[in-house]
Amino acid sequence: MITANLRVNQLSSEAFRWYLDYLDAIDRRDLDAYAARLSPHCAMQFNNYPPVASRDAIVGMLRQSWRDFASLEHDLLNVYGTDSNFMLEALNHYVRNDGKTVSVRAVALTDRGEDGLVVSVRIYSDVSPLFA
Repeated sequence: MITANLRVNQLSSEAFRWYLDYLDAIDRRDLDAYAARLSPHCAMQFNNYPPVASRDAIVGMLRQSWRDFASLEHDLLNVYGTDSNFMLEALNHYVRNDGKTVSVRAVALTDRGEDGLVVSVRIYSDVSPLFA
C-alpha cells in the first residue's frame, strides 16, 4: 500500500489505522483478515451491478474475482468523512496475470456499524483496462 500520495485524511488516528489494516488485507488478498472486518450482513456493490449481500457472499465473489489479476496495491489519495462513514479516493495498481501493470482510479464509500464492522461498501472504478 502506498500512503505517500495521501493529501487529505479526515479520519481519527484509530480509524485510519483500522482502515489501513482493512486495505492491507485486500492488498495481501487475505480473505480471512478482510472478512473479519465485515458485518455478517454487509453489502458490497461495484459500479451499477446489483449489491452482493452477506459477508459469505462477498468472500465468495472476491475469491472468484481476485483470480483475474496477480496482485493489487492501493495508492491512497484522499480519505473524506467520519470514522463511521467515509470515502476513499485512490489509484489501484494491478498486476495482470500476464505481468502487465495497469493503474485505475477508484472511489470507495464505506459505512461502519456501531460495532466497527463494515455494513456497506460501494466501489466505483472503471476496471476495463485490466481486461484489455
